Amino acid sequence: MGLDLTVDGVALTEALVGIESVSRNEGPIADAVESALRELGHLEVVRLGNSVVARTGLGRAERVVIAGHLDTVPLNNNLPVRNDGVNLHGLGTCDMKGGVAVALRLAAGLPDPSRDVTYVFYESEEIDDRFNGLRLISQARPDLLEADFAILMEPSEATVEAGCQGTLRVEVRTRGERAHPARAWKGVNAIHGAAEVLARLNEYVPRRPKIDGLEYHEGLNAVLIAGGVATNVIPDECVVTVNYRYAPDRTEEEAQAFVRDFFDGYDVTVVDSAPGAMPGLGLPAARAFVEAIGSAPQPKFGWTDVARFTALGVPAVNFGPGDPSFAHKQDEFVPIEQIRACEHKLRQWLGGDA
Repeated sequence: MGLDLTVDGVALTEALVGIESVSRNEGPIADAVESALRELGHLEVVRLGNSVVARTGLGRAERVVIAGHLDTVPLNNNLPVRNDGVNLHGLGTCDMKGGVAVALRLAAGLPDPSRDVTYVFYESEEIDDRFNGLRLISQARPDLLEADFAILMEPSEATVEAGCQGTLRVEVRTRGERAHPARAWKGVNAIHGAAEVLARLNEYVPRRPKIDGLEYHEGLNAVLIAGGVATNVIPDECVVTVNYRYAPDRTEEEAQAFVRDFFDGYDVTVVDSAPGAMPGLGLPAARAFVEAIGSAPQPKFGWTDVARFTALGVPAVNFGPGDPSFAHKQDEFVPIEQIRACEHKLRQWLGGDA
């Protein structure tokens, strides 16, 4: 399926949503994006796997990366796309094909921006980090991500969301001894032993630190629980999987130490960890962008690839259409006006016509 980058951002979003691209199935959408971008003579285009990078080479004093992922979470009876005149409804509308459409419109319509721009459309953001296209680009061609500033087109309701929280997943194990339920006193029930783990979680009071004037809100929650081998056996192991979303003023090591201390006395195994990103609003590039957008920045409560740019030494913010609380939901949607507003503000900032 071909993409027409001359249509408006709303129609382009509809076209992108129409190309199903659940993680690990981004080939067709990457093909369409690559083909459309190669028609533009002012851009150098590079394909890496199912990620596509396109960049200007005008010799400007500053370079900015504008990035968005092409994949979505699995379908949930929410395709095809539906336009009700106010919102676009359907899988990927919010997270984040509305933002991808904005970036593609800028790539096509701004051959002479005031800053050099690298547009990155990447695969597999929604699944295990080892598949993440941005990570793979940073390993294979780190030069493609070199920049003075980065904008991740994650949904942020067309306002700047600065930094992001870190995320940590641990398994908390309770151990017992198997026995027959008719002689339960001969064993130790590991599932019952998890009651104290859950009680501690119920009593948890989230930290709400302020960083660069933004208030973050942490969270510590059980997200999975598993235990038992058969209905006629007292279980000897129970595993509670806990997710910790922590403010970016804590390092990964500090977050892990906090969780281990919180579950003192239990076997705690870290199974996934990603650091947060400080807002960095005092940095010149970020400050200039916030001033250009003209709205008060907000903290980012989830984890995004802003943290990956931060690790590369590139200050970054989230800025895209859509309410992030509707990402991954069956009733996902993006307001039409926010698609237009994001494009308008970015076009102005990059020196194009308003």
